[in-house]
Amino acid sequence: MLQIYNTLSRSKQVFKPIVPGKVKMYVCGMTVYDFCHIGHARVMIVFDMVVRWLRASGYEVQYVRNITDIDDKIINRAVENGEPISALTNRFIAAMHADSDALGLMHPDQEPRATDYIQQMQGMIGKLIEHELAYQVDDGDVNFAVRLLPRYGQLSGKSLDELNAGERVAIIGGKRDPLDFVLWKSAKPEEPADTRWASPWGVGRPGWHIECSAMSCDLLGDHFDIHGGGADLQFPHHENEIAQSEGALYGQQRKEDDAPFVNYWMHNGHIRVNEEKMSKSLGNFFLIRDVLKSFDAEVIRFFMLKAHYRSPINYSDAQLEEARSGLVRLYTALAHAPSQVMTLDPQNPWAQRFAQAMNDDFNTPEAIAVLFELASEVNRAQGDNKQQLAGVLKSLGGILNFLQRDPTQFLQSDIKDEGGLSATQIEEQISQRVAAKQAKDFAQADLIRKTLLEQGVVLEDKPGGVTEWRRA
Repeated sequence: MLQIYNTLSRSKQVFKPIVPGKVKMYVCGMTVYDFCHIGHARVMIVFDMVVRWLRASGYEVQYVRNITDIDDKIINRAVENGEPISALTNRFIAAMHADSDALGLMHPDQEPRATDYIQQMQGMIGKLIEHELAYQVDDGDVNFAVRLLPRYGQLSGKSLDELNAGERVAIIGGKRDPLDFVLWKSAKPEEPADTRWASPWGVGRPGWHIECSAMSCDLLGDHFDIHGGGADLQFPHHENEIAQSEGALYGQQRKEDDAPFVNYWMHNGHIRVNEEKMSKSLGNFFLIRDVLKSFDAEVIRFFMLKAHYRSPINYSDAQLEEARSGLVRLYTALAHAPSQVMTLDPQNPWAQRFAQAMNDDFNTPEAIAVLFELASEVNRAQGDNKQQLAGVLKSLGGILNFLQRDPTQFLQSDIKDEGGLSATQIEEQISQRVAAKQAKDFAQADLIRKTLLEQGVVLEDKPGGVTEWRRA
């Protein structure tokens, strides 16, 4: 029975979908004004894993992840570049898709762009004004009146006074309260023409928070199962989504028996670099495409899922090397036992332990520990039992998007060894070693083995004079 840690309740809860057998899930996606970094990769990989497990568990999943293609950062970058907004966003949407494909991830079922939902956003803002939860100020902006919604703060777990105490935004242009946030931004004369839309409140563009409320409600309905995103979005973005969505639907007072906007809120932990949160503002971020030049995509996925999705993780080359070593152990077990993906018997003890881990709030570290134990059993087993266990290992690994390649191809991959020995050079060294052994020059054969090992290449002599190799 699947349990999910719900940020809203601050506890693990048994997962009960609104419609039996079906799951509707929305995840906050990228703001497309630059290339995606490794923090974006974590969001992509975590919720790719969630969808894979839900589907492996028999659920029919509708997975929606939005694209923010209008916002201040996008406008500023387009102006700096002297290009239309659409040219900038289309370029970086294509780059995001290329990064996702390179990481070996599924595409969401739907990927709405904010600029295609302006009408729905305006409709939601209109409802909030009708419920007297929104007002227009002197500068033309339309703001949400936070203090008129008593339940505001439920996701962050803070009262309005606590939130207000930490707020440093000045009250300007008729804004009633520092906590009030913008729903519709009035256009400024200097802003490009392609950043503004007509509305009942004047020409302008949507605020960031209203975008996700409008897109998720339009595609998934006013009440859906799971909403995900990075921990940094918990407040204010997701808090504001709840306020807008429930305010538009129910007004200032939601009754006890009224369905909430979302049943389960999931947030993945930050990526840290040298124990600091990774961010563009700190300049300590790494682009996905740059990391992929040095590390295999499967290694990156394995690195991300070795940690629990809610835990912060520290990024470094050493951590990625450790992840690669772990995958080498698993692939080495498969290399010694040819196997095929198989239909798993739910009663299989390895499958049961794996499922128990995944059903405990998607506990991938424990699930991966099961894979390592199973790999050890594969190494010890003989004959048909060895191949059967290897098939179970490959099948369970496949649920997490691991271990589906030819083991030799992975073990001989040289993606991280820029400037190191190529496969051709290694094969030449092995040929020289074979010749040395045939000439009974065992000292030279041992020296070649030692030299290769020092360069990160492990040789394994097999019956019949065959030598296999892998990178350490």
